[in-house]
Amino acid sequence: MRCSINVPNFGDFADARTVARVAAAAEAAGWDALFVWDHVVHDKRRRGGQPFGDPWMLLTAAALATTRLRLGAMVTPVARRRPEQLARQVATLDGLSGGRVIFGAGLGGPIEDEFGSFGDTTDPVVLAERLDEGLDLLARYWSGETVDHEGRHYRVRDTALLPATVQQPRPPVWIAGYWPNRAPMRRAARWDGAVPLFESARHGQAPSPVEVRELVQYVQQHRDDRDGAFDVVVGGASDPSSAADVLGPLREAGATWWDERQVQTDPDHYRAAAVLRRIEAGPPRLS
Repeated sequence: MRCSINVPNFGDFADARTVARVAAAAEAAGWDALFVWDHVVHDKRRRGGQPFGDPWMLLTAAALATTRLRLGAMVTPVARRRPEQLARQVATLDGLSGGRVIFGAGLGGPIEDEFGSFGDTTDPVVLAERLDEGLDLLARYWSGETVDHEGRHYRVRDTALLPATVQQPRPPVWIAGYWPNRAPMRRAARWDGAVPLFESARHGQAPSPVEVRELVQYVQQHRDDRDGAFDVVVGGASDPSSAADVLGPLREAGATWWDERQVQTDPDHYRAAAVLRRIEAGPPRLS
């Protein structure tokens, strides 16, 4: 089981220099990846007055400060971005980092704040359509092939975006969604990994191994290549003294990554000093 650090893109982490320092500390302490959130306002009632940083600028700073750490957004609402622009941002970061990008994608939320605030649709069906169509376009753009596309939401005429990503045929794509909702996990089954959140375990709380096992079995039933590599990312705030008791059953249930997340109701989750203390203590140990 690999271990990542997860930080928001607001508060202290709106500053690219802080994220670079966090990334360097994570690599030195033996973590495998750093993921940042991709929000523009998040929850306006709770985040009003807080600074936000662009996730791709933050990740660029992290890439320049590290050599081994995997990097990505957890997760990017594809429907909130133009696919061609997003494709260039990801490909540029993948090239700069030497092929270390993991691309996390999802519907995005809170929908009223993140979409409705800017006059965009808040219809989740439309956003899901744009997510699926956008993901397919991203994969084609990253390959370097010439794209012609006539879709419900996007049109492309005889266009190749170069350079292609370093990772081929593309960077790993992980899909987020709330379990037990089935549709996001069927979407994840078409790609390279699942980043489930659980109605029974909020951000910062480890999920039940029973639910993780059910999710893994459901995804496997919907995968065309059931023997191919597929990641299942779960997370929470771990205690080094009891980490093995929590992570061991999750690994046995099929989880392949532990994503270290501060409890979202704790104000320290957007403060660098508290997160750095957890990073420097090192990733949780299974033995």
